[in-house]
Amino acid sequence: MAKYLIINADDFGLCHSANLAVEELFEGGWLHSSTIMTPCPGADEAIEFAISHPQYAIGVHLTHTNEWKERFPWGGLTDGSSIHTPEGRLWPESDDFEAHCTYEDACAETVAQIEYCERKGMIPSHVDSHMGALYGLNGKLKMLPKTLAICGKKGYPFRMFSKPLASQCPEGTPQWLFKAACRFSGLFGRINNVPMPDYLIFPENIADGESYEEFKNNFIEYLINIPDGINETYVHPALDTEEMKNITGRWERRYREYLVMKDPEVNAAFKTHGIHLISYRELVQLKK
Repeated sequence: MAKYLIINADDFGLCHSANLAVEELFEGGWLHSSTIMTPCPGADEAIEFAISHPQYAIGVHLTHTNEWKERFPWGGLTDGSSIHTPEGRLWPESDDFEAHCTYEDACAETVAQIEYCERKGMIPSHVDSHMGALYGLNGKLKMLPKTLAICGKKGYPFRMFSKPLASQCPEGTPQWLFKAACRFSGLFGRINNVPMPDYLIFPENIADGESYEEFKNNFIEYLINIPDGINETYVHPALDTEEMKNITGRWERRYREYLVMKDPEVNAAFKTHGIHLISYRELVQLKK
């Protein structure tokens, strides 16, 4: 099988600076897939773009956590008490979310975020999970099958690895457990008829480097070594604005990811190494 790669722009809808970056990348032909954070301040702007550009594969970035706490707070679209902190924000980390949430509240929020987009007239191309909160890797073992059941009923693909790749096993996780999780996700994907990538390539392993050039080289070197099959990785592109700098101290990484997506050397490297960039719509066709 050939090497296919989806590069999904996560966090579309986070804020205006993220939206401008994602929209430019789509319109320049450098980006093929993205997902929207519906509880965030820039969500409606991103949804309007998706509706007016149905040719792009834009889905829902299911957001059950808020890692920036007081610095950039948001709550969910539902009032489930178990998914919110006492201050009314979503829990900051995935393990916090899983430790406190009920399945009922979590699934209600999942459905609400998808249907928020649908009611506005958007037809999502796919669904994924912000910070992997719905993978059930921190104790809520039924979270993933319940999420896949929702996706199956609505007919949307979901981002989750379905085949084990040793190099992508999270640090501290035994290989046997990682392999079991892959088989588990693949099984429930098939049961619910939910298309998924073969492999999820975690970009956190790409070092920032001392400069943009070093980051770009790291980015290329990491991604040209993907296995045969359908792979997915993700970026968080944003402009280097004061808005972005006020939200996160990691703003420079996000700006570099915006730059690297439209860098001709990156696309040339993918072509040289036989890597086909695709969207989630093409994933569905390949899985058929």
